[in-house]
Amino acid sequence: MDLIIVESPSKAKTISRYLKGKYQVDASGGHIRDLPQKQLGVATDRNYEPRYVNSPGKEAIIKRLTEEAKKADKVYLATDPDREGEAISWHLQTVLGLPADGKNRIEFNEISPKAVERALASPRTIDYNLVDAQQARRVLDRLVGYKLSPLLNDKIGNGLSAGRVQSVALRLVVEREREIQAFKPEEYWTITAELQDGEKKFSPFKAALEKYKGKKCKIGSKQEADAALAALGAGEYRVASVKRSVTKSHAPAPFTTSTLQQDASNKLGMTAPETMLMAQHLYEGIDVEGMGHIAFVTYIRTDSTRVSSDAQAAARAYIEANYGKEYLPEKPNFYASKKGAQDAHEAIRPIDLARTPESVKKLLDRKHYNVYKLIYERFIASQMTEALYDSMQVEIANGDYGLKASGKALKFAGYTAVWQDTKPADDEENGKGLLPPVAEGDALACLGLKPEQKFTKPPVRYTDASLVKAMEDKGIGRPSTYATIISVLGKRKYVEKEGKYMKPTDVAYRITDMLVKYFPDVMDVGFTADMETKLDAIEEGGKDWHTVIADFYPPFEKQLRFAKTDGDEVTDVKCSKCGSPMVRKTGKYGTYLACSNYPACSNIVSEGETEVTTTPCPKCGAMMVVKSGRYGKFLACPNYPTCKSTLPYGDKVADGVLEGKCPICGKPTKKLRTRTGKFYYGCTGYPACDFKSWDEPTGEKCPQCGGALVKTARGTIRCSNKDCSYRVRPSKPEKPDGADKDAQS
Repeated sequence: MDLIIVESPSKAKTISRYLKGKYQVDASGGHIRDLPQKQLGVATDRNYEPRYVNSPGKEAIIKRLTEEAKKADKVYLATDPDREGEAISWHLQTVLGLPADGKNRIEFNEISPKAVERALASPRTIDYNLVDAQQARRVLDRLVGYKLSPLLNDKIGNGLSAGRVQSVALRLVVEREREIQAFKPEEYWTITAELQDGEKKFSPFKAALEKYKGKKCKIGSKQEADAALAALGAGEYRVASVKRSVTKSHAPAPFTTSTLQQDASNKLGMTAPETMLMAQHLYEGIDVEGMGHIAFVTYIRTDSTRVSSDAQAAARAYIEANYGKEYLPEKPNFYASKKGAQDAHEAIRPIDLARTPESVKKLLDRKHYNVYKLIYERFIASQMTEALYDSMQVEIANGDYGLKASGKALKFAGYTAVWQDTKPADDEENGKGLLPPVAEGDALACLGLKPEQKFTKPPVRYTDASLVKAMEDKGIGRPSTYATIISVLGKRKYVEKEGKYMKPTDVAYRITDMLVKYFPDVMDVGFTADMETKLDAIEEGGKDWHTVIADFYPPFEKQLRFAKTDGDEVTDVKCSKCGSPMVRKTGKYGTYLACSNYPACSNIVSEGETEVTTTPCPKCGAMMVVKSGRYGKFLACPNYPTCKSTLPYGDKVADGVLEGKCPICGKPTKKLRTRTGKFYYGCTGYPACDFKSWDEPTGEKCPQCGGALVKTARGTIRCSNKDCSYRVRPSKPEKPDGADKDAQS
């Protein structure tokens, strides 16, 4: 039997159901091989060759797939139809020992019986241009992230990370916030007149003041507004011109990854990561009661608006049957993809138009249903006729002033019978409907003037939708990365949400400022977009990926070296270990002195005079010194790194008194702190004695089981053996004579 390998178990289940047992279908769970997690994994001195290792936790999957591949008549690699999917197939081919030139790669844009059977009929070899483009991106991202993240941790704080695309997206959010903070509102006034024809046959309508002496009118103060109101109130209104027309609104293109995320955010209030998760389920397949495991939509990571001829024909047949011929364009609608789009596969669309949103409403949960309905309706609308509107514009004269009124009414629904734009059509001040049928030269009566003071508004903070659009417009990242970038910004707490809007946290400013200062190229939007163009050139086979990395890395490494040492100052202080001059450096905990002979000598001391205590080191006897760390002050042995003993800082320890006594060897115990800041007690005889306890040890042993007796925070003496019930609670103080009698009285 032939074997088909896909990424996800859900996808495998869907395909297996369609093929009805003719093939064995299994899943790799994504990448089974990648760069090592805790090492750079890129040979910067050997043409930037990556070193791949089997992914941790994938041992069982690799073993299972290897055994299945050996038994199979033929192995097909059916990963996603993009760079990442091609790289996963290449890694599978390598690890499973499949021939490098074997025709075992199949791909399909939708998971349907027809598409899968068609793919199986025309397998191909691995497209190594796609693989190289993915390798270039992976190596670039590893070099940037692996080199910049430690710098951020040294200079700013622990747990920070940087990324080639992620940091540029963060810069957009930070710079937008600074624009908002620097914004100074400007006053302006609007004046609206409520007018009616002289004979009062028709309803009143509103017109806005627009011109003064034929030029755009800008009113910036109450005084100017009062002057305009006085002139308008004294003058007469007459229709200067009337313009009637039929305007068209073209149907929107079917969804790409970006536009799906934007509309799901605006219409459904869903985040980009949440939208992509629902869309991924709809693509791979969902268990539906009475229908089995089925896929609903085509591949959901795409920047193309192209639609197959079969899908287009099916949509036209559906529109004619359900809406009528008048809703069907004479020729099918085609849409141009954005410049730079990979166009490797179709737009996002439903697989089967017979599976309408209403027919599956009770079978899907609310979020899956909402996303499917959005995709379905957008696709149908994209193949429908234009919407037509009767539009009318009226210009009104009053002395030196000119006013304007506009209105429109729907003449033919077209695609709007299915799809409404995210923002309602702008019908200006008169709302829906045409203006009254006034004619040029008609006198108008003024029923009232309404002045309104306003102030210019600052730029709006980014939402998921607007940040995705900004990244797409600026060429930052690719469709598959948008949701991940937004997710990382939130998880790292670089941004926080106020409603649906993103606000950068304090650390985001520090990260952005430091990276912009030292790495202007990496943080430049144009540079990032240009890199995407180079990755596309690799995919198209016109550029060697090693060259792209070689052009980038040397200047980047030079900037990195400068960033690490910028601000360092050589001092007259000599290193106590090797005699070399000490260098004053600045880190996340302030300034400190480091040996200039690093890495041969790694001596580091605190800046300023070192406070020596009377507490002896429990290991070597030297007097402990006060140091500062991430949890505040602590005591450290001055003989570091020969002796690495530390003690907590506090009154008892500073006075030279250790807490508790080891029940095993009888030596004093010391109070220590875990990495998370929790205190515990450890024997000072370590490593010869490794006794540890969360509670203070008494030095005694349990009379029942021989375990160590410890004292809890409430004073209870108990056995440290959890299976022993020995307890001695502190005795209550005796009451003075007569206390009970006093209490009773």
